[in-house]
Amino acid sequence: MLSKIDVHINTPMLFERGKSYCIEAASGVGKSSLLHFIGGFRTDYNGQILLDGKDIKTLSANERSRLYREELAYLFQDLRLFPTLTAYENVEIVNQQTRFRTEQQIRKLFARLGISDKWDAPVRLMSWGQQQRVAAIRALCQPCSFMLLDEPVSHLDEDNAQILGSLIHEEQATRHFGIIATSVGKPLPIEYDQTIQL
Repeated sequence: MLSKIDVHINTPMLFERGKSYCIEAASGVGKSSLLHFIGGFRTDYNGQILLDGKDIKTLSANERSRLYREELAYLFQDLRLFPTLTAYENVEIVNQQTRFRTEQQIRKLFARLGISDKWDAPVRLMSWGQQQRVAAIRALCQPCSFMLLDEPVSHLDEDNAQILGSLIHEEQATRHFGIIATSVGKPLPIEYDQTIQL
């Protein structure tokens, strides 16, 4: 399991498994870009990102596949859901690959986040806040050493943000993953080990 991520781009940063980090900055400063770099989705940066000492740019196709399958869970700011698929189908796309959750467990996550009635609804017919909760459930169906959360409560009201924060905190306590969450002034409501200002 991945234990640490060293980022050497401008300001050096160290992220350790089991700890929680909030990255705060104004819009457009580079929070999403940083998560894309850490996730290996973009490589247009000067510097290094080391996963347990190995440069992410040097990973083989097999190593990169394992990284996405076993080490990193991601909640994208733009959600990246399939609009014509139902809420459950969007979650099951990941869960089919990981077999991490049973359908009953997924139903409990839907209930906890107040969207049980959206199980069979195409996501294009859901509000952005409801879609954000679907994307969060999808991320929770991913085994991981680190969970990368890009403005995960930006479209949630305070009550739903608190519910999601509690759920992710409980999962972290059980699974011992690291959390790297970005915020533009509305952070995921959990206790952080470090807040980093970009």
